[in-house]
Amino acid sequence: MTHILCLETATTNCSVALSINGNVVAMQEDNAQKYSHAERLHVFIKEVLDAAGITKDKLSAIAVSKGPGSYTGLRIGVSATKGLCAALDVPLISVDTLGALSRKLTVNDGELIIPMLDARRMEVYSAVFDNSGNRHRETQAQILDETSFTEYLDKGIVHFVGNGVEKFQEICEHPNARFVIGELPSSTQMASMAQTKFEANDLEDVAYFEPYYLKDFIAGKPKAK
Repeated sequence: MTHILCLETATTNCSVALSINGNVVAMQEDNAQKYSHAERLHVFIKEVLDAAGITKDKLSAIAVSKGPGSYTGLRIGVSATKGLCAALDVPLISVDTLGALSRKLTVNDGELIIPMLDARRMEVYSAVFDNSGNRHRETQAQILDETSFTEYLDKGIVHFVGNGVEKFQEICEHPNARFVIGELPSSTQMASMAQTKFEANDLEDVAYFEPYYLKDFIAGKPKAK
């Protein structure tokens, strides 16, 4: 049996799942308003393994959400994954964050899903998928305006999901737009994707793997005391 530990830390949702042959058997997450990854991630890993009755030495691989997303969140998740992979001598699998997020929705044939993660101001990270998980546009960082995604909306129903949806909903009046509010990437949707990669031997180099930040990190100005 294939046991894969899945870690999702690309947004404020700190999420850990254990899958057996691609099926989630235990999951723990904290979808808080502020980042809790440094405090929660390793606690959740232990809780999930205990709930499934699995010890770390039984793991076949560890999968991590590779981004795009929060610089700090991705860094914490990838650092934890690399440390565990090195200690346990198991392979590292990277899972596309937006691809996993798109799998939260089930839509009709011919309809599209655009997972959308908040970046800065009116900017989002997004990609375009169909109902079978096929990618129709690569991941981009883009500034939203009233005409964004018109080339897809003019052709049919498009579902927008993720924590960048609210800002687009405020300016988009296209009748084919459907907005799913309150959803964040979760380790649950990573399981089948990680299993497929494991079976295809599509693995990362533990020593050299880096998150997909998409943009350079820009530190904010420290607050005045």
